[in-house]
Amino acid sequence: MPDTTPNVFDTISQSYYELTAAERKTADYVLKHRDRSQYLSIGELAEESGVAEATVSRFCRRLGYKGYNAFKLAIANAGAPKPAAAADKPIRDSDAPIELARKLYAVESEAMLQTLSLLRPAELDRAVAILRGARKVLCMGQGGSMILASEAAHLFSVYDGKFVPVSDSHMQVIAAATLTEADAVLFFSYSGATKDMMETLTVVREQGAKIILITRFPRSPGAQLADVVLQCGSNESPLEHGSVPARIAQLFLLDILFTRVTLTEPDGCRANRQRIAAALADKHL
Repeated sequence: MPDTTPNVFDTISQSYYELTAAERKTADYVLKHRDRSQYLSIGELAEESGVAEATVSRFCRRLGYKGYNAFKLAIANAGAPKPAAAADKPIRDSDAPIELARKLYAVESEAMLQTLSLLRPAELDRAVAILRGARKVLCMGQGGSMILASEAAHLFSVYDGKFVPVSDSHMQVIAAATLTEADAVLFFSYSGATKDMMETLTVVREQGAKIILITRFPRSPGAQLADVVLQCGSNESPLEHGSVPARIAQLFLLDILFTRVTLTEPDGCRANRQRIAAALADKHL
C-alpha cells in the first residue's frame, strides 16, 4: 500500500494523465464523490463510473494499491479522521451524553429506514418458503457476522430445532460438504465479498442446497451464488468495521424474516415457546 502522504486523492490527481480513458472515468467519479466512494462495492463503483469491474481493479493497482479493499481504506483514512453519526450531525468531542445519544439514535434509526426501503416482499417470501421447506438450515457468517448468525439460530429455535449455527470457517466448509438439495444456508455478510464466505458458499452451491444471503451489496460476489438476497441498509466505511448501525440493520432484517416465518405456523410456535419456557424455568432464581 502506498504511503499515506500524499493521500489517495493527491495520488489520483498526480497520476490522472497516466490513466487510460476508462480508468479516468473511475478517477473522475471518486474525485467528485469522495465521501460516497468509500461505501461502494467494486461492482457499484464500476456501475456508477460506467466501466467494467476489471477496469476498477486495474485502476487501483495502477495507483499502487494491492486491491479494491486497500483502495477503499485509503479513501476512508483520507476523508474521515473523526467519527460521525451522520454527515449533517457529526459527533464532536464536546457533545454532552444526551446529545451523543440522540445523534446515535438518529443514525441507527436511519439504518432501519434504509433497510425498510430496500425490502423486496417477493424475495422475503422466497426466503420464508426456503426456510420452512428445508430439512436443515445452517446459520453462518465470519467475524462479527457470525454473532448475527448465532442470534438467528437462537431466534429460530422457537420455530424448529433444525437451525444450526456453525462458527469456524473450516467447520463451515465441512458442514457445507454434507448438505443436500433438501437443506439450506442462512449466511450473513455485510460486504458479501470475503474469501472464506466464497469458499463455503461455493461448496454449498455444488451440493445443491439453497442459499439465503443477508448483505448490503446485492451485486457482490456472494450474492451471485445466492438463491435469495435480502439487502440491509446502513453505509459502513472501512474504518467502521462491524459498526452498530450496520448490525442493527441486519438484526432488523432478521427480525422481519423471523416474524414472517413464525406467523406461518403461529400455533406451533406458541406451543414451542411454552415448552421452552417450562424447560428453562428451573434455571431462573
